[in-house]
Amino acid sequence: MPRYEYTAIAGNGKKVKGAINAETPFAARKQLRVRNIHPSSVTEITSVAEGKRMLASPFHRTSKSQLVDFTKQLATLLNSGIKLTEALSVLTLQTSDPRFKTALTEIRDRVVTGESFTDALKDYEDYFDVIFVAMVRVGEVTGTLGDGLKTIASFMEKRQRVESKVLTAMVYPIVLVVFCLGAVLILTTKVIPTIGEQIKRAGQELPWITQQLMNFSYIVTSWRVFILLGAIAGVVFLFKRFFRTERGAYLRDRFLLSLPVFGPLIKQRVVARFASTLSTLIGSGLAMAESLRVVAETTGNSLMRRAIQQARERILAGADIATPLRESGVIDPAIAHMVAVGEKSGELEAMLKSISENLEASTDIVIERLSAAVEPLIIIVMASVVGVIAYATILPILRISAMKF
Repeated sequence: MPRYEYTAIAGNGKKVKGAINAETPFAARKQLRVRNIHPSSVTEITSVAEGKRMLASPFHRTSKSQLVDFTKQLATLLNSGIKLTEALSVLTLQTSDPRFKTALTEIRDRVVTGESFTDALKDYEDYFDVIFVAMVRVGEVTGTLGDGLKTIASFMEKRQRVESKVLTAMVYPIVLVVFCLGAVLILTTKVIPTIGEQIKRAGQELPWITQQLMNFSYIVTSWRVFILLGAIAGVVFLFKRFFRTERGAYLRDRFLLSLPVFGPLIKQRVVARFASTLSTLIGSGLAMAESLRVVAETTGNSLMRRAIQQARERILAGADIATPLRESGVIDPAIAHMVAVGEKSGELEAMLKSISENLEASTDIVIERLSAAVEPLIIIVMASVVGVIAYATILPILRISAMKF
């Protein structure tokens, strides 16, 4: 959708500037008049400027920690009695990310003109997801925006800690694999070919294993490798396109959940994320049906999304939510039973929070065990590969040495 920059006079007589998304300039002016803003100029943002923003975005993404800090600071300022527009002005001045600073400036200007904070955030999905917007809406309606933002910050920090644990557990194995692959690549492309050529010049026949490594080296160092890499890239691209479809995402998620070792771990993370998010939204005062809609958009698993959508339909029809969750195949019967008990007793928020904490603790244990098991396994496999290459390198040299004696 095109984006327009405008200069206008607000209802209070002040001159304001900002940006707005609209299909046409007429539609942009109409939106502004609905907000009691009288535009004097509306100009479409040029494709060059938009191109610069798009090019800058991969290298200037606002970090999650910066968003958490912004949310916490905004909550503190609002709870201290400072007005929202003043708080946004203060935080805009101290923001170092130029793109985020521009977004905050536009949001502040829209709030100044009388637009709600919720509506202003909707156009900035790169920074504020559907959960953030939904909880801000509740805070604005109930007059507890400061407390709501504090809850959002805590929720974001908790999610960030969970993600960092997984990434931390993956760092050592990834570094080990990259280092070993680099060593293997050097041996097969530099050392083996040099030794093989010298042995051939000496009129000696290469051992079978050395010859196979020579053949592999020719493939890796020739133009054929580009065909292979191109084919792999094409297959990956086609799979990514397919997985973006509803059918592809469903098949992918069902396959991941059926994996023997990682399937249960993925399932625990999906359910823990669902329970934590739903508990937070319910605790913030959002209605159950709306909470389920938001959770469905952020679950990250198509099987879970279907189950949540079915649960929302049952809620709107006056039924329970535990049955579709139980039938989804993602949530274990015991957890679904706990959800049903919490729903009947009126303690669903507390029950979901307990489920989330238990699953996260269990997930941490599983990740630690997998990390402890995978690291030595990688070392053994890579040591075996390097050993075979070393054997293929030394064997012809030993044969030549033996012939000389």
